[in-house]
Amino acid sequence: MKLGLHYWKYTTPEDPALIAPTLARTARIAEEAGFARFTVMDHYFQMETPHSVATEPMLEGYTTLGYVAAITERMQLNLMVTGVMYRYPGLLAKIVTTLDVLSGGRAQLGLGASWYEREQRALGVPVVPVSERFERLEETLQICLQMWSDDNGPYEGRHYQLAETLCVPRPLRSPRPPIIIGGSGEKKTLRLVAQYADACNLFGNSVAEVGHKLDVLRAHCADAGRDYEAIEKTVMWSRRPALGELDAFLAEAEQLAKLGVAELQVVPEAGRNPAEFAEEIAEHLLPRLARIG
Repeated sequence: MKLGLHYWKYTTPEDPALIAPTLARTARIAEEAGFARFTVMDHYFQMETPHSVATEPMLEGYTTLGYVAAITERMQLNLMVTGVMYRYPGLLAKIVTTLDVLSGGRAQLGLGASWYEREQRALGVPVVPVSERFERLEETLQICLQMWSDDNGPYEGRHYQLAETLCVPRPLRSPRPPIIIGGSGEKKTLRLVAQYADACNLFGNSVAEVGHKLDVLRAHCADAGRDYEAIEKTVMWSRRPALGELDAFLAEAEQLAKLGVAELQVVPEAGRNPAEFAEEIAEHLLPRLARIG
């Protein structure tokens, strides 16, 4: 079982001048400890949750990953996940290609239907109906796949029209950066996973819920003629591993592994220094998690 670190808050420590060194320290700790993946969010305002408010610090995601790429060598890097409305698809393919080239072939495209309307309205991002967001998501997947293929010709879609799909240099990753679709929607999101993705990222509240979503994905794969086993299963686990509850966390991880989940992403608690969280997980959880598989 692999472990990913999802860096979602830039609030602790409070001094904005400490955002960069804290991010760097956390990434280095994660890399040295053997975390498989380092992800950040694609938001411009912090999410509004019981543990966060919109006025907290937030950094642009791909710029942040470029910084992390420069100070690491092995971890996979992606947004979890890119909001489909935030970048034109052809430019998104170029952005991910740039990250892949500069990171030595470690970029992945995490993609999902953007949802945070407050930041979209505030910053002038078009707000469209959910059905249209998913149409745009599918076209974005098609465009990125074409950009990373030998086909440099035009693309004609309902929402996007590209005169050329030239992408030079090509990504270093062969044959292309893997595509991860994030979300658990059974009718649309998991269908798109079956059709286009190399991996899914589910939000997991329970082992039973993850098992159900994977059953739905398996059915979509059967309908699409896709090999279900070829899709990597990853889960953003909702319960944060605390030192006093590691046995319970590991028991759930073992059950998820039996369902075919290959990677869990863990998230530092609100108000917790993320570097200290990474150190704690590296010392107490990673060695035990590595024995599950």
